[in-house]
Amino acid sequence: MTLSTIDTAMVVAYAIFIFGLAQWVSRRKGDAQEDSAGYFLASRALPWWAIGASLIAANISAEQIVGMAGSGYAIGLAISSYEWMAALTLLIVGKFFLPVFLKNNITTMPEFLEARFGPTIRTVMAVFWLVLYVFVNLTSILWLGSIAVRQVAGVDQDMALAGLGVFALAYQIRGGLKAVALTDIVQVALLVMGGLVVSGIALGQLGEGAGALHGFERLVRAVPDHFHMILSPDSPHYKDLPGLGVLIGGLWIANLSYWGFNQYIIQRTLAAKSLGEAQRGIVFAAFLKLLMPVIIVLPGIAAVLLAPALDKPDQAYPAMMHLLPNGLLGLVFAALTAAIIASTASKINSIATIFTLDLYARKIAPGAGEVQLVRVGRITACVATVIGIVAARPLLGGMDQAFQYIQEFSGFVTPGITVIFLTGLFWPRATEAGALAGALASVVLSAIFRFGGVAALTQIPFMHRMAMVFFASLALTVVVSLLGKPPVRQGKGIMEGVSFATSRGFAIASALVSAILVALYTVWW
Repeated sequence: MTLSTIDTAMVVAYAIFIFGLAQWVSRRKGDAQEDSAGYFLASRALPWWAIGASLIAANISAEQIVGMAGSGYAIGLAISSYEWMAALTLLIVGKFFLPVFLKNNITTMPEFLEARFGPTIRTVMAVFWLVLYVFVNLTSILWLGSIAVRQVAGVDQDMALAGLGVFALAYQIRGGLKAVALTDIVQVALLVMGGLVVSGIALGQLGEGAGALHGFERLVRAVPDHFHMILSPDSPHYKDLPGLGVLIGGLWIANLSYWGFNQYIIQRTLAAKSLGEAQRGIVFAAFLKLLMPVIIVLPGIAAVLLAPALDKPDQAYPAMMHLLPNGLLGLVFAALTAAIIASTASKINSIATIFTLDLYARKIAPGAGEVQLVRVGRITACVATVIGIVAARPLLGGMDQAFQYIQEFSGFVTPGITVIFLTGLFWPRATEAGALAGALASVVLSAIFRFGGVAALTQIPFMHRMAMVFFASLALTVVVSLLGKPPVRQGKGIMEGVSFATSRGFAIASALVSAILVALYTVWW
């Protein structure tokens, strides 16, 4: 598949526009000086709409669009739990986690760990997150993004890989998080618009002239097995989505870790004007999450009828893009590229933030000035991008399912990270030694499940495995903490002055999101 001249022109025009917009929002007013708060946290002045849009833009990338559409093709609507349960998780983060982080003026997640436990765990986790972000997350975003560009536009994959990385670096390197977050509203608007176009045209094809709604009704009648949210144990995909375990099991652990304690995601809420503004942004993101299956999963299900002979499920979304006429294809391809660029830029910015503030400013040059910190952040961003581009093919080129690469390596530590933060937030008796023991246990136990060679263990569904590792790591954290001396109070008392009260608007929105989720799961159970 290749792009027509008009499609190519639309993509180029969009690239010029978003780059120009990023430079415009990055400008400094008058004689204002650069500082680390401005570069890494947008001067803690982000409005709710930028926060909500940036949360979604950082989250949605090629692997999610192409991968989840492919899962919709193979499994059905059940894969939407990753999106719909995330909406509920976001509300929990907004009510119970953000009040603590913002009250303590936290800049990075490792900084919170030092305030709660001590300096050792901050350094350990900063190094860990840098390795994970560069060699797992950044490389996978670039690699899967380049595959999507190659499939849709026929561009050489290595050129696409380098182009995506360099453009994502260039458009945010001047303004940092401000450039990323304030342009993400455009990126998300284009993503939603492009996704709705694909879904609308696919369902319109199925409707055979009677409209998209008729096409949806036909799709439900034709493939009813693709419209169940809770899979039964006899389903061939039960191991991926283990029935009720999706609602009450390991998915919660992954979601809390990802949306609540992940620098890559949480950084935009830490940059909010206020707690109320951050919570409004969270609500905006939660409603967008409810919409995501319509623009990502539904085209994959439609492909079951419109493209039944695909070689691989991940070809479903590109196949649906084949239906688009010239002009619209350029718009949707620009939306796909926007998702890749926004997610890549967010990852690059978070890598620069952690290295500069958690390692360089503390361990390498404690007396560094603000201008020097910003300069180091930019250099780090450049180095991380080059590493991501160069390492992507050696690390992921030989894999059939690169998305699984992310899940395997992230899943090793997700239970431990969730244990560390939950005990750090809500159990004052937890110690630094206990937290480190829980984190180490998470890696070791996950490795035993994955590589131990015991068939009974390797056959356990991934979500159940995460839940088992979580509770084992939690038990070890509790035991080690109780055996040691009570923790020395580190820095400020993190819970002093923290209120979990929310506005009436947040409460109403949370109730509405919850009601929608209950209705969705009731109808499609």
